[in-house]
Amino acid sequence: MNSAAKVSLDGCCDPYSMEDILNQLGELVLGSVPTMVLFILLVISYGLLVRRPLDRVLAERRKRTTGAVEQARGAIAAAEAETTAYEDKLRKAKAEIFQARDQKLKQWNAEREAAIEQVRQATQQRILAAKQEIEQSAAAARVQIEGMSAELSSRILTAVLPAGIAQPEEVAQ
Repeated sequence: MNSAAKVSLDGCCDPYSMEDILNQLGELVLGSVPTMVLFILLVISYGLLVRRPLDRVLAERRKRTTGAVEQARGAIAAAEAETTAYEDKLRKAKAEIFQARDQKLKQWNAEREAAIEQVRQATQQRILAAKQEIEQSAAAARVQIEGMSAELSSRILTAVLPAGIAQPEEVAQ
């Protein structure tokens, strides 16, 4: 039998012996040591040369982004506060304008009412003066009419009645 067809102790056909496998395994490990060393060096150099600077850059970027977002939020909050302040000032100014307008209207109404009252009083005084003048004229006219009525009645009696019937003085009494 050849060496490839050796029979193991447990009765199974095994082309390689345990020693051969261990020898091959040892050669494989020894041959891979430089590859493992290079791989470990590569991982370490990646960590030192790429990963750490990349982490720093990403952290700085995150910090700046977060800072910019926070600044933007702060600016928005400040703008909203200013807008609110301006709206309050605008509301107050409008209220003051309306209040001043109302006061002016009240003042104008009061002045108009005072002027109307003055005109009313002046008109009342003129009416009273005119009434008194009319009453005086009426009284003077009555006195004049009464004075003339006696004379007219005597003339009428003299004209209508014959000459000796009645005396005008007797009729007037």
